[in-house]
Amino acid sequence: MTKVFINDCFCEEDEARVSVYDHGFLYGDGIFETLRVYAGRIFRLEAHLARLRASAAKIALPLPWDDAGLRETLQACLTVNGCDEAVLRLTVSRGPGPPGLDPVLCPTPTLVVLTRPFDGYPESMYREGISGALVSVRKPPADVLDPAIKSANYLNNILARIEAKQAGADEAILLNGDGFLAEGSVSNLFFFKDETLFTPSVASGILNGITRQVVLETARAEGIPVAEDLLRPEALLNADEAFLTNTTYEVMPLRQVDGRRYAIGPNAGRLHDIFRRHIHPG
Repeated sequence: MTKVFINDCFCEEDEARVSVYDHGFLYGDGIFETLRVYAGRIFRLEAHLARLRASAAKIALPLPWDDAGLRETLQACLTVNGCDEAVLRLTVSRGPGPPGLDPVLCPTPTLVVLTRPFDGYPESMYREGISGALVSVRKPPADVLDPAIKSANYLNNILARIEAKQAGADEAILLNGDGFLAEGSVSNLFFFKDETLFTPSVASGILNGITRQVVLETARAEGIPVAEDLLRPEALLNADEAFLTNTTYEVMPLRQVDGRRYAIGPNAGRLHDIFRRHIHPG
């Protein structure tokens, strides 16, 4: 059983509590980051903290902790729980206050860090791939909800995942309001066609995932042609290979989408191998 960090102290996970008046609970008013830990090192920590601060600024959520303090807290979570391979979930909610939508009702945000031992998915998943389904649930447009906010309110993603599971798929693939490919419910989407790597652009209304950024950096460094664009679903269904990325997936092949089967080909595997060497140089 792991220990949970809440605000300024650790507690046993079965004793962890936040107020029923916390606006994160009442309204989903908060932000979060999921971070991967390899051999005791938090991967791309500075990028995650920068995105956390950007998300906080976009929802006018003051963060009373500086980056040094957050780094220290995250490292303490690993130390206390004795984890070298783990996933950290850092959540900041608006905090407790009387019911109502005005942020001034909540003067003190709530900080929670969950630590989960994790050393990756079985290699069989990367050999066999997972399945995806194009769903009817659409990504909200940026003028409704800025996709750059890593919001704790995941209802849109949950509805998409429900539809995907009902279709027998592992992951949902959402379109935006204009019918262009966007992203998975918990992942970014990539596919290969004629040796070119395609991915929906940020203009498609996606979250620019940290792992997505690393994969794009890696591909360009390897001389792989990259196209970030507005892409129709037909482009995905006519692809040679496809894969998803996120903090825990790393580079996860798609074996099929809506009955269209893909080869678990060399390109995604090559990128994954390079990605892992990037994590563990030498």
